[in-house]
Amino acid sequence: MKGLLGIEDLTREEVQAILDRARHFQVGPGERFRKFDLLKGRMVVNLFFENSTRTRTSFELAAKGLGADAVSITAQASSVAKGESLVDTLNTLGAMRPDAIIMRHSASGAPHFLQRHLGIPIINAGDGTHEHPTQALLDARTILDRGKQLEGLRVAIIGDIAHSRVARSNVYLLSKYGADIVLCGPASLLPNELRQLAAGVTLTTDMDEAIRDADVIMMLRVQLERQHEAAFPAGEYFPFYGLRLEHLKLAKPDAIVMHPGPINRGREISSEVADSQRSAILNQVENGISVRMAVLERVLGGDKNAGAAH
Repeated sequence: MKGLLGIEDLTREEVQAILDRARHFQVGPGERFRKFDLLKGRMVVNLFFENSTRTRTSFELAAKGLGADAVSITAQASSVAKGESLVDTLNTLGAMRPDAIIMRHSASGAPHFLQRHLGIPIINAGDGTHEHPTQALLDARTILDRGKQLEGLRVAIIGDIAHSRVARSNVYLLSKYGADIVLCGPASLLPNELRQLAAGVTLTTDMDEAIRDADVIMMLRVQLERQHEAAFPAGEYFPFYGLRLEHLKLAKPDAIVMHPGPINRGREISSEVADSQRSAILNQVENGISVRMAVLERVLGGDKNAGAAH
């Protein structure tokens, strides 16, 4: 892999290889992540033009866990805030000769531009409303860890679909395994063209219909920062599209609940559901590190024969 710009262009075999390798980096309850020297001497730059806690931190921990040097740059603290162009910033980074750049940007396609311009492996940490590939990978790893198969899965993805790169990457990934995917949200946040994302995708504005017989319920954050005008009246979202305990009765008895975070309790999900045994949200956060270790190793060609440092 020269980089990881999205899930759409990966084969099912490539996806599966990352998911399988991530298991090697997982740890048991109460254990600390092990340290490896697989990428010793490599330098990874985290270049974040949007705020992020989970993604940026887990990429940094993943790089350090593999023995690489990790440098994090946020747009607010860089020359970009002083008016430097994206091209100038990229040229400056290229002159530092990093082995890979992990990039998050509000513009769809920004990592693709970076890849063409620099020729350095780029890992997309989220670009506009396009894709968030490592989130979909960690979601799939979490589903597998909870004893489910990706083949034939019924998944309800509910919320602000229109602005969600997480939804798109999950649709691309799950459709490779023949999953039955239902996208649900207010009509204003559910554009009809989403039917064309992949085979097996259906749309509905009825939350009960989406959840009925679901194996996985994936809630999304309402992305107010991407909405040019209010897509739903204030205070009226939760009664219609907030996940509550009574909704779980419609899903399969062993259905799990997921959320990419950060969680807005009382808007997208109730605390009773978020903190229940059905919730896999903390599993997702933990898997962010092991999956991103697998991605970094694959992109940078780490030595799989190298042992754990400690």
